[in-house]
Amino acid sequence: MSRNLLTAEQVATQLGVKVETVYAYVSRGVLSRTLADDGRTSRFDASEVEVLARRGRPRRNAKRAGVSDVVLSTSLTALQGDHLYYRGHDATHLARTATFETVAELLWTGELPANGSWVARADAVRVAQAVTEPLPLASPVAERLGVVAAALGCTEPLRVDLQPAAVVAHAQSMLSVFVESLPRQGRDPEDRASRRRGQATALWPRLSPLPATRARCRVLDAALILLADHELATSTLAARIAASAAADPYAVVVTGLGAASGPLHGKAAIRVQQMLADADHLGSAEQAVARALGPRGRVPGFGHPIYATCDPRADCLLELLEPLLNQRASRVIAEVRATVATTTSALTNVDFALGALAYVARMPIGLTEAVFVIARSAGWIAHALEEYGEEPLRFRARAIYTGPAPLG
Repeated sequence: MSRNLLTAEQVATQLGVKVETVYAYVSRGVLSRTLADDGRTSRFDASEVEVLARRGRPRRNAKRAGVSDVVLSTSLTALQGDHLYYRGHDATHLARTATFETVAELLWTGELPANGSWVARADAVRVAQAVTEPLPLASPVAERLGVVAAALGCTEPLRVDLQPAAVVAHAQSMLSVFVESLPRQGRDPEDRASRRRGQATALWPRLSPLPATRARCRVLDAALILLADHELATSTLAARIAASAAADPYAVVVTGLGAASGPLHGKAAIRVQQMLADADHLGSAEQAVARALGPRGRVPGFGHPIYATCDPRADCLLELLEPLLNQRASRVIAEVRATVATTTSALTNVDFALGALAYVARMPIGLTEAVFVIARSAGWIAHALEEYGEEPLRFRARAIYTGPAPLG
């Protein structure tokens, strides 16, 4: 791989320390540096930084032994301040100007195409229909798509080809089939031009009984873009570990789906949608928030461990959703936010915005998970592609034994 040089600020972010600490590492000989072309600015070798990061740092405020952060170099996603970037592109700008397909291609290849179109192969759709037909309609989305991904992988002998072009082709087909394999909630757009607009337009009738208007599908497209990747979230780390063992792209996505299927990750927006629906039905935001309160007074959809102030994805999606709100929906969302503001200073996160979209779109409870995992599958594939270029099997955690003393 080509030598990747980082700034002191990037090193500090990667190691989770202050910039001053980075230079302290240099003075102690822990880390080396070179000078940039200007003769003043320090540059650091990404591989050396990663070796230092992989030694593991105790997580701040950790209360049990063995918990540590995993820090890796990546060229995909940057979280800087209260901004999210995909390969140097501001994700909120992409949400307003691009499509999910083109952003996925950006993550996979590093190039942002002017347009993109994926087609679900008829034989792959038939496989998905065959394996999901016996499943209950209420099957959780992550589990349903896990069945689809595993079945598709079994039908693709060349899935073991991990060259980028082959992986991208598999990803395009898999994500298109994911959309087609979800139970239908509404009707496809009547005009053929609308049906050719992309994955968001194809996905909308699988999520909502409301007509798939251009405005609605555009907001859904933005949601898919904003959720496509978020650095090394739990499911993404799981996907990278699978890719490190040379798992094929279908297996990588199955791994990500497994990690995302828990209530604390891919399902997080479900509780937000339920809270908004309760506020609407009960006519009381206070009662709805009280029902939704979690441990330690946390309200679903508020606060984020990464962003110091606001989650830029939430602000962007809520702004794009605004034109779709009727007076009643606007009032319910505003009252819930105002009620939460009386108990916490935490601001809305992307789960709140996704839950609000689901509430406005009248999605059946649970389908926010479909938006999350289909979007994040694009990110898992991007991280797999990056991981395939690393030395294999580089993840080997060590355990701190806390069981009974060995006998003998």
